[in-house]
Amino acid sequence: MEKKATRVAYGEYIAKLGDTNDKLVVLDADLAGATMTQYFKKAHPERFFDCGIAEANMVDLAAGMSTTGLVPFCSTFAVFAGRCLDQIRNTVCYPKMNVKFAFTHAGITLGEDGGSHQALEDIALMRSMPNMTVFIPCDAKETERCIDAAVEINGPVYIRLARLPSPIFEMDMPFIPGKLNVLRDGADELLLCCGVMVSECMEAAELLAAQGKNVCVVNCHTLKPFDEEGLRELAKTHKNIYTVEEHNVIGGLGDAAAAALVNMDGVKLTKLGMQDVFGESGKPADLLRKYKLDAQGIADTVMGK
Repeated sequence: MEKKATRVAYGEYIAKLGDTNDKLVVLDADLAGATMTQYFKKAHPERFFDCGIAEANMVDLAAGMSTTGLVPFCSTFAVFAGRCLDQIRNTVCYPKMNVKFAFTHAGITLGEDGGSHQALEDIALMRSMPNMTVFIPCDAKETERCIDAAVEINGPVYIRLARLPSPIFEMDMPFIPGKLNVLRDGADELLLCCGVMVSECMEAAELLAAQGKNVCVVNCHTLKPFDEEGLRELAKTHKNIYTVEEHNVIGGLGDAAAAALVNMDGVKLTKLGMQDVFGESGKPADLLRKYKLDAQGIADTVMGK
């Protein structure tokens, strides 16, 4: 199966969109070679702005641009979301400016850069911002759909992107913002996942099938607004639910699911993710294995191992 990092898909697609949408502008904080905005820079240099290592200035500049009818996309590493959170809150979200944030290198799959750079709190920060939409694409094709949706939304949007190349799904995956997407039907446990964890959960489902468990896998590409009604409907027939995310279990997918299920009787929710700890340096595959977020670890947890 072909693999491509969602950050690469973002860089390629935003440059392509720039060919037909002259309102698009891209801002970066001295990381164009890593966030892949270098593609837009090469194709449309007059609409690319390198703000240097000054993320707060970048956000303020984008907010100002949006008042002129432009559609700014800001990019940097997801861990730096906290560095410019004041500006995201007060300059973009509070007045509901039409600014998009495509932040990359999120989660422990960042790998060797270690715990200081592995963003595990960015979803929680962005979900807590009024007026913010939060997308977490699972592959390159879904990244393009998230970008299309972000352009259509009149207001702030956060797109969480990964460094690690991940499988591009061959199946047809309809993308409706704010709606869960069932990728695999199953009558037993329910796996809710997002981002690069989707491929791990799909593989885990195969491992579980070999052990007699037919699990349902659901792609939660939109964390805000979260499809609470859709999850409650699934919970009527799936009483054991697992959320799987490469993010702190506080404030992310697990808590979004918990809020939806809080008044439902007989439902057991287990949150798989980073258990309120920072990450560490290591190869992505080794880190996923250590924190039981790889396919085998997910399957073992479901089986009670």
